[in-house]
This record gives sequence, structure tokens and C-alpha cells, in this order.
Amino acid sequence: MPVGPLRVPGGLVRLRPVRLRDAAHWSQIRLADRAHLEPWEPVTDVNWEVRHAISSWPAVCSGLRSEARKGRMLPYVIDVDGQFSGQLTIGNVTHGALRSAWIGYWVASTATGGGGGDGRAGPGPRPLFRTGHAAPRRGDGAPRECASRAVLAKVGFREEGLLRRYLEVDGAWRDHLLVAVTIEELNGSAASALVREGHASWA
Repeated sequence: MPVGPLRVPGGLVRLRPVRLRDAAHWSQIRLADRAHLEPWEPVTDVNWEVRHAISSWPAVCSGLRSEARKGRMLPYVIDVDGQFSGQLTIGNVTHGALRSAWIGYWVASTATGGGGGDGRAGPGPRPLFRTGHAAPRRGDGAPRECASRAVLAKVGFREEGLLRRYLEVDGAWRDHLLVAVTIEELNGSAASALVREGHASWA
């Protein structure tokens, strides 16, 4: 189900489900933006060019959709002015007494700096918070990711702790900040919080 749109200085931001036909756009951005993205991503044994070839997307997309059908994930494309500009994934969706999930995202270098980051984190939480119960949301970010921390703070996330040597990123085991927000703190949705604070407007 699409989410948004939300207008920010950088354009019109909406979230939509991933599609098989996203392959070319996904591959083009990921390959072109390697220097922009790779320093923030977990280390793998697979070469960057191989991982992000057009032929790799069907398996990636299928895996995301499979998790979505099982109710464990919400995989979105970040659309800025009608263009594929990144991905936002809400994962490890847990029901029952915990009611929790984590959020992760990446954005093309051409879409950063104009509020697109605010929009990408803003619309995402809305579908998760319709039950009226407390639902923690986690966002793990490296302490050195100042821009990402600023985006999460605008949406309402607060720091809860530090995860020591949590992920192998850019050739080293990195600490990660644990941030969270609950439905009570959102007071409606993350998108409405951005609008209230003057960072975005409804479109």
C-alpha cells in the first residue's frame, strides 16, 4: 500500500511497494552511488557490482515480498517527484506483547539535502500505528552518521542506548546507537509530526 505523499523542500516524497520493474533504476543508483552508500552498509562476501547488477534484483525483490506476505516486513521504494530515489524497509515486525519493528533506509545522493531524508522516515511509521497500543520502533544508526541521526530526531526518535561492536561496516566492527519511538510519542504519525514542526506539508 503506498504511503504519502509529503511535500518537502526537495520535492514530493511518497513510499510505494517494491516492484520487479524497479531493477534498472535500483541497479543504476546503487552502482553509481557506491562511494556514497558502501561506507554505511554491512560487510558481505559478495562483490558490490555483482550484488547490484540488474540480474540480482529479482531475487532481492522476491525476498522482500516474501517477508511482506508473512507479515514480517514492509518494503518500500522512496519515490521523489516520481523517481526511484532509495528504499525504506520496516523489518522484524513483531506482534503480541512486544509489538516492535526496526526501520532502515538508503537514499540516492541526488535526493539528499533537500528534505527527502525527512520524508523517507516520516511516512513510513504510519501504517504500523493503527492499533492504538504502544508499539516501539527501533532505528540503529552508527554514531558517525550525523545526517541520519538528525533525520530520526526530526521524526521523534530518541536515543536509548549504545550497541557495542554491533555490525561489521566499512572494514571494522562499529558501535551503533539504539533509538526508538512509541505510538504515544508520535501523537498521530511521524509524517504529521514533521508537518507540525514545519519540516514538511501534506500534498
